[in-house]
Amino acid sequence: MKSANKWSITLFFLVIASLTTGAALQSTQETPMKSTPVPQNTWHKPDDNTLRQRLTPLQYQVTQHEATERAFQNAYWDNHAEGIYVDVVSGEPLFSSHDKFDSGTGWPSFTRPISANAITEKQDRRLFMTRTEVRSRQADSHLGHVFADGPAPGGLRYCINSAALRFIPKDQLAQEGYSELQALFL
Repeated sequence: MKSANKWSITLFFLVIASLTTGAALQSTQETPMKSTPVPQNTWHKPDDNTLRQRLTPLQYQVTQHEATERAFQNAYWDNHAEGIYVDVVSGEPLFSSHDKFDSGTGWPSFTRPISANAITEKQDRRLFMTRTEVRSRQADSHLGHVFADGPAPGGLRYCINSAALRFIPKDQLAQEGYSELQALFL
């Protein structure tokens, strides 16, 4: 019973966060996500002026100011294609479609990052509760949060904003500069 109650409370606060933060922002379905290929091994955070030019307003607010996009109204919550998800700011590889699952929350959810070194975790005490925020290591982009209610074997759910990601289909990995990650899909 405690587990179900904890899940209900978590879902309640996620919905509140989505409504309060997302109401002021356009959804990614309304604003197409900008997509700029990043050459291999040049993962860094551009200066603020470059970010404002390169990112949509929603992408900027999510990655730079910890906003949350609306549930079920974002680009990747229901994406089932094979490929990788990279940081929209730096291009750093973050997640694989092999680790994506339907959590029912309306945001892309993953059981683990593509590499333990791809992300950092930070305590987040906003919204009257303590959560674990997930950020990209190289660009320090806000991605979302990780929760301990995911599927076995790891039991983690990385709940990530689509606006913080760029999806690269498996058949475009080489041309986008991620040929070393093609082995994930053999």
